[in-house]
Amino acid sequence: MIENYSNDYDVKCQLDTCETYPAITDSERGEIVCGGCGLILLQNMSDISHENNGYSQESFMKLARTGPATSLTMNDRGLSTVIGTNRDSTGKPISSKTKYEFNRLRTWDQRSKSRKTASFSKAFTLLHGMKTKLGISNNVVENAAYIYRKVVSAKLTRGRTMSSLIAASLYAACRENNIPRTLDDIAKVGNIERRVLSRDLRTIIKKLELNLNQYNTSSFISKISNNMNLREKTKRDAFKILSLCEKEQITAGKHPVAQAAASLYISCIMNGEKISQKKFAVESGISDVTIRNRVGLIKKTLKLIE
Repeated sequence: MIENYSNDYDVKCQLDTCETYPAITDSERGEIVCGGCGLILLQNMSDISHENNGYSQESFMKLARTGPATSLTMNDRGLSTVIGTNRDSTGKPISSKTKYEFNRLRTWDQRSKSRKTASFSKAFTLLHGMKTKLGISNNVVENAAYIYRKVVSAKLTRGRTMSSLIAASLYAACRENNIPRTLDDIAKVGNIERRVLSRDLRTIIKKLELNLNQYNTSSFISKISNNMNLREKTKRDAFKILSLCEKEQITAGKHPVAQAAASLYISCIMNGEKISQKKFAVESGISDVTIRNRVGLIKKTLKLIE
């Protein structure tokens, strides 16, 4: 009956005798209680009252109530209690005997953490490292951490490595937020094999019933052109070629990165930029044979003449 962390505060008691009694909101305890029988209908409500902002460390310590924001990318979501420095409440150093006791407390506090907490700490350390190498925003990383927590809850970690699961979660988050990152990019920064990453990704999609949309091909055009320092007109012509291909319905079932690389290659030829297919293949991670086939199909369909 009790709900946790809900945003729907319009709750009512299910008993017939309590229909005429109102629900009482206790803001201090963060609970909603039935006025008839006293049943707790909802607990752990978010505190939505005004928060004072401090612009210095002293004012922040005096005015702030809630502390830093919680994050799924922390093993304890940022809610852990840390044994502070070796000073008392007045700022004076504590005695050597008390200092020894506090050091022992810190040691046992570290040792007493559950295995799940230690596992989350290692996994999210890998996630932050991959985030830095790939240049991914914080909201995508939060989404990846949420997916990985669901993977752990579903007990999909058995027989699979932590690095492959966290990499698969990050790729799924990139797909959900339309961030152009390929499996090869994720596998490279995660130092894992592409086939292992692809296998674990299929497992996560199937078990968690994720609905991942296909990448927008135009995002890969921007990525490849920026990495190769192509001219703006070349990029715009590539967008036009891609839109014509979509109207002719020749992009269905084709690799989006290969389609983007082929559109850019044709645009480079039209604008006089001499860049080989091999360079596009190296930059995009697609074989030059695939790019050559896509280029031939585009030229034949759109009737382009070099």
